[in-house]
Amino acid sequence: MSEGMGARMATQEAIAHYQIDPALSRFTIRAFATGLLSAFGHDPTIAARQYEGEAAFVPGTLDQAYLRMRLQPGSFEVVDDVSEKDKHDIETKMKQEVLETSRFPEIVFESANIQPTRMGDANYSVKITGNLTLHGATRNLTIYCQLSLNGETLHSAGEFSVRQTDFGIKPPTVAGGAMKVKDELKCSFDITARKQGTKAG
Repeated sequence: MSEGMGARMATQEAIAHYQIDPALSRFTIRAFATGLLSAFGHDPTIAARQYEGEAAFVPGTLDQAYLRMRLQPGSFEVVDDVSEKDKHDIETKMKQEVLETSRFPEIVFESANIQPTRMGDANYSVKITGNLTLHGATRNLTIYCQLSLNGETLHSAGEFSVRQTDFGIKPPTVAGGAMKVKDELKCSFDITARKQGTKAG
């Protein structure tokens, strides 16, 4: 075995792999109403109930970092304190008319470049650039987040914005067009991931 090949294999073995724990994580989307009747409506908050993801990097340096996440839009749920009728109407319109979940059952983000800045012994400010595939379209996306490592767990929190029209989605309207959802959505996440091979408790 050559020295170069041995070094590459050693580096690969040193990479730590983490799996997102949905039970300890949160991913939400906030929409904003506009139009004549917006004052009588509300800005719905949607929670993703089914998603998974993995991250990998060289411990201590975050070299060769990688992130991939998959969300099932069919699991999106309104979490605001609204009537069951409003909740049902919003979710039905969102899934059937806006996201068309029967045609596009998965949303995927895959990193292309991750730039960490060390803020402390195990804390980082991170810039992630990659590709988001939503509603059958793929666009570049940049995410800024805070990341911390604690033993066998990874914790990351941040937010980013998405414009629906960038993905061929027409922002929905209600009340004959007197109220509609703004193009820009605000997405927030608070994620805990566990190193592969470890168990809770």
